[in-house]
Amino acid sequence: MGRRELREQIFKLLFRVEFNPLEDMPEQEKLFFEEEENAADEKDEQYILGKYGDIVSKLDVIDEMINKEAKGWETGRMGKVDLTLIRLAVYEMKYDDDIPTGVAINEAVELAKKFGQDNSPSFINGVLAKFA
Repeated sequence: MGRRELREQIFKLLFRVEFNPLEDMPEQEKLFFEEEENAADEKDEQYILGKYGDIVSKLDVIDEMINKEAKGWETGRMGKVDLTLIRLAVYEMKYDDDIPTGVAINEAVELAKKFGQDNSPSFINGVLAKFA
């Protein structure tokens, strides 16, 4: 699986946090990989779960950073797809030294084109530009 596919899988798993209590997420993780479209080999599954777990462990800090930078747009008011993509990109920008800032922003915008609404790419680009 390439980096783009891995990032998309992390996004889809992280998106489930919005709809499930954290104590139910271990079961959700298992169900996620049982779905045919999310099937991954052992190495990719471990990578996805590792990044996902790291992001979830920092959600409060990441949300605090987003709320500070996104003037007039608290995380509670953002669409769930947009918020999840912004969380993923902020994590990559602040905590993942392997991913350049520009790549994190570009990949979030590309995922927004696929999963978000019409205005999602520009909204996400605008919020993430404040972190660059």
